[in-house]
Amino acid sequence: MFAAAPRLRCLSRRAALITGASLGLALSGCSDEGSGPVVVSVIGDRADVAKPLQNLPDPAAKLVLESTAQGLVAFDASGDILPALAQRWIVEDDGRSYIFRLRRAFWANGTRVSAPDVARMLMARIEALRLLDPDGPLDAVQAVVPMTGEVIEIRMAAPRPYVLQMLAQPQMAVLSRDGGTGPYRRRWHDGAMLLTPIDRATGDDADTDDDGTLPAWQTRVLRAERAALAIVRFREKQAALVLGGRFSDLPLLVPAGIDRDAVRVDPVQGLLGLAVTGSGALLDDDGIRAAISMAIDRSQLPRLFPLGGWATSEQIMPGQLDLATPPVQPVWAALSLDERRVQARANVDRWRAGHAGTVPALRIALPPGPGSTMLFGLVARDLRAIGLAAERVGMTDNADLRLVDEVAAYDSALWYLGRIGCARKVHCSAEAEAALQAASLASSPDERAARIAQAEALVQAHNGYIPLGAPVRWSLVSQRLSGFLPSPRGRHPLNHLFRSTN
Repeated sequence: MFAAAPRLRCLSRRAALITGASLGLALSGCSDEGSGPVVVSVIGDRADVAKPLQNLPDPAAKLVLESTAQGLVAFDASGDILPALAQRWIVEDDGRSYIFRLRRAFWANGTRVSAPDVARMLMARIEALRLLDPDGPLDAVQAVVPMTGEVIEIRMAAPRPYVLQMLAQPQMAVLSRDGGTGPYRRRWHDGAMLLTPIDRATGDDADTDDDGTLPAWQTRVLRAERAALAIVRFREKQAALVLGGRFSDLPLLVPAGIDRDAVRVDPVQGLLGLAVTGSGALLDDDGIRAAISMAIDRSQLPRLFPLGGWATSEQIMPGQLDLATPPVQPVWAALSLDERRVQARANVDRWRAGHAGTVPALRIALPPGPGSTMLFGLVARDLRAIGLAAERVGMTDNADLRLVDEVAAYDSALWYLGRIGCARKVHCSAEAEAALQAASLASSPDERAARIAQAEALVQAHNGYIPLGAPVRWSLVSQRLSGFLPSPRGRHPLNHLFRSTN
């Protein structure tokens, strides 16, 4: 569980920043007290909610999509698959055919959703996704075809696990130009997004009270805003829920005076580390990439981000998952930190001797926030210890090392390897990419598993990604809000939440 952060030299400055945010916070509108609309702040900005497809995987973009534009299936908070636009499905032909029966649903303009609409939109989503995840569970999709006006089939060239997990991702949402099919209809009001539940039978706004009006607590008022403002809004009881918390904003909670009982941490798996996205003589050197990974003292990270159960990692994979063998450890894993740095410094000195003694500074792209400042300070210090300089840049700037902070979309080595592969413009191993392509063409499950294991070992050895640990995901939850559960997927459907009126 959340623990008090260590006292930091810049604590008073953060406290002042939060006080300033408090003074500037408009406290008009709904409170988390009583039975009014449930006010939700998600850490992000207006672009995340206005154009969610273009801003994935930002938490605010994910939340808006899963709230307003369903896919065939969805995740609940516990990570289980639920019906969404599809009311039921069957898997046939040994996993080569997924047949979905659509529920009765309507577009925002009142037109009924039909199987041809869904098939066309879904295939477009799959094709777009395969550009970024070419070896994932949708690589074998041949076609999405309407069988009747209410039934579609996804035809596969070969069986693949995790198809349903992939279809439950927010980027697989089916939506038209006017919006999606719910469970909420959205509109803007006073700078916030007002989410009104949809009657599944008619596609109209839900109408459930005896007097013909919608209970106010079923409506959600959603704001995407910077972390300091969201935290203060919650502290001042002007929001019942804050979502989208990451490591970069975690140090704000203590100076804001947030009760630790309000902090909920999701037990997520995924990637938190630095991807090598630069090129050139320095980063193209295998020894330099290995030196960067060896130099970082990961044992210091839990002091910066004190969360119960959170662990650092020197490996890409969090465990064996679907690999045929346990994941490969770095060749230097058994060395002490001092031994690693001696070897890393020797690699840097060798490179310097062969390049006229000039070693350019590494540009490290991190998001804003005090947690990022602390992380950069640790990494920059460790790199200095082996003779490398670093400078911090923004996430949209050109960078040599870029933070990856994402929850795994499905429970497979393929997600981890694909997220830091060539398609994502990460410094990658051609041999590993060839092994993954061979896995896609494998004629048997055993051959496929062997090829994936081969790729995992090659990616680990290439050091195109510097692992740090698991992603950090936290929320703030009012005591008056029920239905919130810690989620291994970092997903918190707003229609599963209820407000206590006692």
